[in-house]
Amino acid sequence: MAKKKNEALTASLRRFVRTKGADFLRDGNVSSIGIGYKVEDGQPTDRIAIQFTVKQKAEPEALGALGTALLPETITVDGVEVPTDVLERDYKTNFQVVSERASGDRKTRLDPIAPGASVGHVKVPAGTVGCIVYDRADGTPYILSNWHVLHGPDGALGDTVVQPGSHDDNRVDRNRVGRLVRSHLGAAGDCAIATVEDRGFVGEILELGVCVDKIGEPELGDKVVKSGRTTGVTHGIVRRIDTIVKLDYGGSTGAKEIGCFEIGPDPARPATGGEISMGGDSGSAWMFKAANGKTTKTMAGLHFGGEAGGNSDEHALACLPQSVFEKLGVTIRAPKPEALPKKGFAADFLGVDVGLPVLGAAAEADAVVVGGSEVVDYTHFSLAQSKSRRFAIWVAWNIDGKTLKALNRSGIPFILDSRIPAGFQVGDELYKGNRLDRGHVARRADLLWGSKTEAEQANVDSFFFTNITPQMDDFNQSMRNGVWGRLEDAVMSDVDVDDMRVSVYGGPVFQADDRVFRGVRLPREYWKVVAFVEQGVLKARAFLLTQNLNQLEALELDEFRVFQVKLADVEQRCGFTFPKSLRAADTSGVPESLDERQPLDALESIQW
Repeated sequence: MAKKKNEALTASLRRFVRTKGADFLRDGNVSSIGIGYKVEDGQPTDRIAIQFTVKQKAEPEALGALGTALLPETITVDGVEVPTDVLERDYKTNFQVVSERASGDRKTRLDPIAPGASVGHVKVPAGTVGCIVYDRADGTPYILSNWHVLHGPDGALGDTVVQPGSHDDNRVDRNRVGRLVRSHLGAAGDCAIATVEDRGFVGEILELGVCVDKIGEPELGDKVVKSGRTTGVTHGIVRRIDTIVKLDYGGSTGAKEIGCFEIGPDPARPATGGEISMGGDSGSAWMFKAANGKTTKTMAGLHFGGEAGGNSDEHALACLPQSVFEKLGVTIRAPKPEALPKKGFAADFLGVDVGLPVLGAAAEADAVVVGGSEVVDYTHFSLAQSKSRRFAIWVAWNIDGKTLKALNRSGIPFILDSRIPAGFQVGDELYKGNRLDRGHVARRADLLWGSKTEAEQANVDSFFFTNITPQMDDFNQSMRNGVWGRLEDAVMSDVDVDDMRVSVYGGPVFQADDRVFRGVRLPREYWKVVAFVEQGVLKARAFLLTQNLNQLEALELDEFRVFQVKLADVEQRCGFTFPKSLRAADTSGVPESLDERQPLDALESIQW
């Protein structure tokens, strides 16, 4: 009975703080209001109180000189007289950089990145990666940290975020990890998210060994632990809940009221130097501890501040995760996608099973394995990835001409696929500061079909680096605007394709003497196979974009040209075989002799 009565009182006090707390914070000397155990003679009692913190305590007769008013000794809430507590305490954010204590690895460039590591807006010294979260709508993974870590007073959405923070490594061009996507500074918390574009990521928090799997709401007396950039792993006890704190963020931002809870030191697990948090720990995830002392997978809060200088009372502040997640539109798990007609390449998309390329022994040994298979699925396309060359061996995609959508590509980043080790992918490090273009293998426009949700997800998926190959700008120009770049459009317009459906296969040709640039061998040939059904008959046509059809040595290579070839030519060059159904569908009258083949100078020259 007493427990239920206590729960009812706590609920009433929460409503009071949330509805009336801001009125008390208008007093310039009041730094926060919350719910805690009343402190007497420096020790907490078991009596619930409304706790105020003030920047400076004084006798009643001196309050006028401070420009403040006397706080009441009790407050009646829902008919219950509740005692108050007044503690001298002020707060600051925890992004200021101070002396270092935690493991040096936290302050270095990590790939994959991990919660607990240094991170920050390009103009902010450093904070901490809290955890990995996912967009509630489309499942995009993000870094979660604080507004004052990823955004800051001089920041804007779209700005660069670096890992580690600029204080830990000022080579910010090298350390870009993504861009600021959303942020909030107010009652719901001090929070922000950024994309993970140039690296992989893991969910396991450094030195804690757990991933955030759930979010919870703290209660008085709960034991918690965090892993931060500066102080590393520290332990605490929740001593105030449903708190509103007033912090001065400086500059044009000024003072803001932030909803949070307060954590004090755990005397059973004292921190080194007595500090449970210091500058640079902002953004850390506070995790609940189980009764046996082990760290759980449930997140208690997002650390954002601690005591101001000169305050001997050690404590930390954390935002409530539920408020943060709701405000930012994120979830702790990647949401399950809608039940799509097909995930990845659909072999029976044309009404007949056309299958996927079968890798030869060497290619199979070189292929990345994800989930027990060398086939990696995306929305409307699949691929096999080479470990040694770090590009796709082949990409296969479906096109539904009846439901194609016109979607903007603006704001969609090129990103590494976290399912594949970063060492088996080529990222932006190859393309910066030169004439190389990032060219799609599966054309973005080909993938934008189906429901709006499907098309939007396919739009995002098309920008994974696994679907990208390097091309010189003039090479890419010929691909986009010449015959090569219009093959898919041509079959739709020049052939009476059944159901307006086409399946396409494509990729680079890997050769031992491909030119090496920045440690990467650049493919100089590309192939494509277009499969479709015309009047009930399956057909397959193969094409090669090359400078040298005969693969002979030449002092001067010709411009890139498109040749119509046989599927067998592609197989011979690439080390895989197409399914029998596709090989049987290759009925074009292409000359057997390579010397007799002429480049395609117009779409009308194609033998469909």
